[in-house]
Amino acid sequence: MTMRALNTAATGMQAQQLNVEVIANNIANMNTTGFKRQRAEFQDLLYQNIERMGATSSDQGTIIPSGIQVGSGVKTGAVFRITTQGDLLTTEKSYDLAIEGRGYFRVRMPSGETAYTRAGAFGVNADGEIVTPDGFTVEPGIRVPEGALSTTINAQGQVYVRIAGQTTDTLVGQFDLAVFPNEAGLEAQGSNLYLETPASGAAQTGTPGSTGFGQLRQGFLETSNVNAVAEITSLITAQRAYEMNSKVITASDEMLSMTARLTR
Repeated sequence: MTMRALNTAATGMQAQQLNVEVIANNIANMNTTGFKRQRAEFQDLLYQNIERMGATSSDQGTIIPSGIQVGSGVKTGAVFRITTQGDLLTTEKSYDLAIEGRGYFRVRMPSGETAYTRAGAFGVNADGEIVTPDGFTVEPGIRVPEGALSTTINAQGQVYVRIAGQTTDTLVGQFDLAVFPNEAGLEAQGSNLYLETPASGAAQTGTPGSTGFGQLRQGFLETSNVNAVAEITSLITAQRAYEMNSKVITASDEMLSMTARLTR
């Protein structure tokens, strides 16, 4: 003898466990530059039709208005990435860049692949090339000349340097940004990097500040878009839901035990 409630509640516990794991990852990355929070989305499972709505209930043609359907639980439909803008934090570092608006920096991976990031905590390597904290080249590969006194990056992504003995700044490169039809479809790789997928659509590159592309802010970093209060509230809700599903399992087990004693 079985009881549907046992399996149904078990699916609820599994769903809320995954929900807590997503929330935990959000909270853990509250201070991660450019991090975009995620949200678990759930869907109900198949229903058993004990009495189908709309069926004929008599030879007079009367119709059952609602019927009897019993659900079998819940499943995870998706873990959706929310790509809203994070706050801008001032750092006063020349190679720290924040994107205000849409877009991702392009990063050349050691494998030759192109990855994408919102985390603009950049620096320069021994060759003067602008790179990520892991040493990966930021496309299109901008080099700062040796001996440059200062570097200025404007909102349109143009990189100017002041060289000793010169009275005007010299343009040495131009950042571009990539946008996607579906940003939520990007595949996270860790280290603040994402890869293009068939779900995200192909990257479209353009100049910062042009139509559909955000602007750059030198000396700033984009903070995580995680809201601590909202995440804690969601965590408490998930915990209570998990507890209630566990109580359903306990109650169902007690009811089965009672039924088993009656049938002896």
